[in-house]
Amino acid sequence: MMIDDLDFAFDEHDDRGRHRRGRAPQRSSKKKKKKKKGRSVFALLLTFLLLGGLGLGGYIGYKEFTERFTTPDYAGQGLEETAQVEIKTGATQADIANALHKADIIKSPKAFVEAGLRNEDALKIQPGFYKLRKQMSGDAAVTALLDPKNRVVNGVTIQEGLITLEIFALLSKELNIPVEDFKKAAEDPVKLGVPEWWFTRKDGKPVTKSIEGFLFPATYEFAPKETAESALKKMVNKFNTVVGQLKFADRAQNERKISPLEALITASIVEAEVNKADDMPKTSRAIYNRVYNNDLWQRGMEVDAAFNYKFKLDGKDPKHSNELLRSELNNASNPYNTYRNKGLTPTPIGNPGENALKAAIDPAVGKFIYWVAVDQQGTTLFAETDSQHCANINIGIKNGFLASSARC
Repeated sequence: MMIDDLDFAFDEHDDRGRHRRGRAPQRSSKKKKKKKKGRSVFALLLTFLLLGGLGLGGYIGYKEFTERFTTPDYAGQGLEETAQVEIKTGATQADIANALHKADIIKSPKAFVEAGLRNEDALKIQPGFYKLRKQMSGDAAVTALLDPKNRVVNGVTIQEGLITLEIFALLSKELNIPVEDFKKAAEDPVKLGVPEWWFTRKDGKPVTKSIEGFLFPATYEFAPKETAESALKKMVNKFNTVVGQLKFADRAQNERKISPLEALITASIVEAEVNKADDMPKTSRAIYNRVYNNDLWQRGMEVDAAFNYKFKLDGKDPKHSNELLRSELNNASNPYNTYRNKGLTPTPIGNPGENALKAAIDPAVGKFIYWVAVDQQGTTLFAETDSQHCANINIGIKNGFLASSARC
């Protein structure tokens, strides 16, 4: 009874139920499930969209976080494309990092600096030119700079004692720059970095401005597109650095009581006269005794190496002391004739190295006025008197190094 009443009531209020009577309740149940299923699908879709939105926002937030708080860095060993970069003398890790970043070798300076902190050998990176892959990681860049194979070596060694013309010829050959370019660049030493105060003397002789003596002998790495002026500036800069470390100018004036230029001229003569570093302090003392001590010496300095300097300037071959002609010894018009002209030469007679520079400001103690090489090995003997000097000459004659005509 109740079921019929319910059926009737359903049919009375729903035409669709009346047509599908007896099955209407079941259809109604499926409809409800379908509605529920639709709601569930919608809710699930909405959930996915919401989660997707959160995921996208999270990704963007993560990306911003990593970009802000992590170091931008390339990965791996870099591209096939390469770039050349110069690591300058005295460059800090930050300087190197900036140079690499500018050349797109690393993604950020911080990447290289942090890599350097992880690799204790990073402090061993040497100045010079390097050919490196672009877009490599900071760690890879540090490793590459420590590998000698990546250095672009264009090194030129300047030996001690060479005169400027010999240096110009050597640089011309190695750098493919005309000698005339070096001569022109050398016309103004001050422009190349020699301080103006170098060109003063206390010995009363006129000053001759010259680049001679200021081209420090060392091994240099020059840029692929080096100019004559920039090459000479590097050498002068090296000279300034070395003499600064030695306190050369101050010691020359305060201890030797002479101008720095006079001390430099002395160093160049020492470099030309003896081969061994141990002999240099005695040689500088002998030169000072001849030039500045009238109680020990009243003649000219009588240094044969000065003749050879003038021969080279004139395009002539140098001579051994035994080969000098009397006419050459008597030629007072030669400003580098140290027999007829007293005192030091007008300019340095070559470019001295560090040992000769040290000897000029720290000469040995003694009354040495003579020195003579007595064998092929460059052994030099010193004397304070004529008789001692003659004995030393006889040793050189006995060794076959000096001609018998040199006998006292």
